[in-house]
Amino acid sequence: MRVDEFDFELPSENIALRPTSPRDTSKLLVVKPNQTPLLQDSHVLELASFLEPGDALVFNDTKVIPAQLLGFRKRDGVSAKVGVTLHQRASVDEWRAFVRPAKKLRVGDCVSFAFDESGAEQATLSAQVMEKSPSGDIRFKFNKSAAELDAAIAQVGHIPLPPYIAQKRAEDAQDRQDYQTVYARHEGAVAAPTAGLHFTDRLFEMLAQKGVERHFVTLHVGAGTFLPVKVDDTNHHQMHDEWGEISRATAEQLNAVRKRGNKVVAVGTTSLRILESSAQASGQISEFSGSTSIFIVPGYQFKAIDALMTNFHLPRSTLFMLVSAFAGMPEMRRAYEHAIDNNYRFYSYGDSSLLFPKD
Repeated sequence: MRVDEFDFELPSENIALRPTSPRDTSKLLVVKPNQTPLLQDSHVLELASFLEPGDALVFNDTKVIPAQLLGFRKRDGVSAKVGVTLHQRASVDEWRAFVRPAKKLRVGDCVSFAFDESGAEQATLSAQVMEKSPSGDIRFKFNKSAAELDAAIAQVGHIPLPPYIAQKRAEDAQDRQDYQTVYARHEGAVAAPTAGLHFTDRLFEMLAQKGVERHFVTLHVGAGTFLPVKVDDTNHHQMHDEWGEISRATAEQLNAVRKRGNKVVAVGTTSLRILESSAQASGQISEFSGSTSIFIVPGYQFKAIDALMTNFHLPRSTLFMLVSAFAGMPEMRRAYEHAIDNNYRFYSYGDSSLLFPKD
């Protein structure tokens, strides 16, 4: 399909720069392609009213790390500043990363990292460039490993806010709390599973009272989620790998949900992608541990989920392609037009939607 089929105009005032407070008071647009009316305006706090006892919400419990690093390369007495965004761990002491400008680095170069320019000379965290891949990322080998490396990254790193926020304001201390789900547990993501940002203890209690189950999977969201689609045809786009895991117990519990006729609802496109990566053609969800680069566009046959809760996505993005595949392209265009006209807030800190599949 042509990528420009997924384009649309979004006024800048619809882009959320901060989340609503409390988190669970965000708007929720419910989209039911096979019913009339197609669209229903609601709020996240009313989520339970659209679910049945025995339905299951599936959350991504990945935890965002401060993966944006300020680097300084020295070569032949000349220093050059580079911006490094870690996107996938390669080993206990190696990370793959996107670098700007990448042309300043060669294989063998050493890069030192500091919180800001004033600490460049005293930087204790450094890495060597081991590989520059054709896809544009770089593999670094650090001078620390395992937990020691994690602690050093946490000390010098910044929260990698999405570009559409970072271009308008700087990251601050509040983002370390706001850009993290309340149930985040497994460190490794460089972008938040943003549909989950709406959940609070109050909302979880309301869902529990309704009899809605809660299950957790892990997908470490990579910086590739921010990359624009640069090709003209979706057939030529290459997704970056992301590591994920579904336990055997969780897979069995979700299969039991569907067997009895209840719905499996993915909270976020990352939960959806790991579930679909694990699913067999029959719809059976399997235990999973490994990388996935699944790319979902219209025509894809969904196997593992019955509904999707997700925020509003960038034009021409792989995520808008995914929701169009799930709920229908004409339906999602109408939904986004309605959201813009009714002042819904878009992107990571924005409002949410609850999508049901198009037959």
